[in-house]
Amino acid sequence: MSLRKAYLLVILVLVVDQLSKIYIKTNFALNDEVYVFEWFRIHFIENEGMAWGVEIPGAYGKLFLTLFRIVAVCGIGYWLYDSVKKKCSNYLIVAVALILAGAFGNIIDSVFYGVIFNDSIHEPATLFASNPYGTWFHGKVVDMLYFPIWEGNLPKWLPLWGGKHFTFFNAIFNVADMAISVAVGMLIVFNKKAFGK
Repeated sequence: MSLRKAYLLVILVLVVDQLSKIYIKTNFALNDEVYVFEWFRIHFIENEGMAWGVEIPGAYGKLFLTLFRIVAVCGIGYWLYDSVKKKCSNYLIVAVALILAGAFGNIIDSVFYGVIFNDSIHEPATLFASNPYGTWFHGKVVDMLYFPIWEGNLPKWLPLWGGKHFTFFNAIFNVADMAISVAVGMLIVFNKKAFGK
């Protein structure tokens, strides 16, 4: 795969990711939910940028996370360039391009959203708001894709979780996260083809 095609893939994922996030942010209040199917909902949440809403504690935790991601994206960008230059497998190049797009998509939220949107607590946010909710490098990542495939109480005889309410697949994510997950899945499933000589 050429570098041009790899960059086009990155741009395509970024455009879809950012358009979906901007649409959700400007049309949904925080925690608004729309049922597409019983097992697929659009549910708007925001997080500090780590998986499952995990935060790095302290005043500079969010800044550290954002700066770390920027450094990581530079490294992933070089990995993509180097993989194309060395004519590596298309499986590897596509996976790295998806990882780059996903990481970059969430960085855009972290760097810019705090200064271009107001909060979404009781009503949809305004793009380029005069009273933004945060500062540079302190934006929150927008998530909206929710697939609660099964939800109910587990049988009491089941160890640890017996009798408790359980949702199978309770993560809420975005297009950027999905791109990274698909890429990691490709690298696991097609490991030999991706890294083979």
